[in-house]
Amino acid sequence: MSGGEVAGILVAVFWAILVSFLAVALARLAQTLKATTKLVADVTDQAVPLLADASAAVRSAQTQIDRVDAIASDVQEVTSNASALSTTVASTFGGPLVKVAAFGYGVRRAIAGQRPENVPAKAPRRTVIVGRTVPSARRGKRNNRGNNREEGL
Repeated sequence: MSGGEVAGILVAVFWAILVSFLAVALARLAQTLKATTKLVADVTDQAVPLLADASAAVRSAQTQIDRVDAIASDVQEVTSNASALSTTVASTFGGPLVKVAAFGYGVRRAIAGQRPENVPAKAPRRTVIVGRTVPSARRGKRNNRGNNREEGL
């Protein structure tokens, strides 16, 4: 055998080994692509119902938000009505109630100040303290010390 034939055989063996390695790699790549295709199909099969559930949840949430919005607007209306009612009640009954209370107070003062006709009214006494006079109305507000002084005079 000549050197060219040996080189040709070596190149042929090298190409055969290279082709076999490439065939194995392609086979494994094909299996990986099949597994990936199956995985994508499974994810798609599971994702469609999940998306449908998510869509239903979003619709339900939107319905609940619409209800809450309606309730909030009703509460706002009730609040404004209650405010108007309290203003009306205060303006309708507030003035007359103050007048009735003032009248009752005046009547009580008048009755408390009324004396029987057979009892003579006492003349107000004035007390002299260090050269000046103190009205009798202020005398009742003194403490006992002032009364003791008065007795000593």
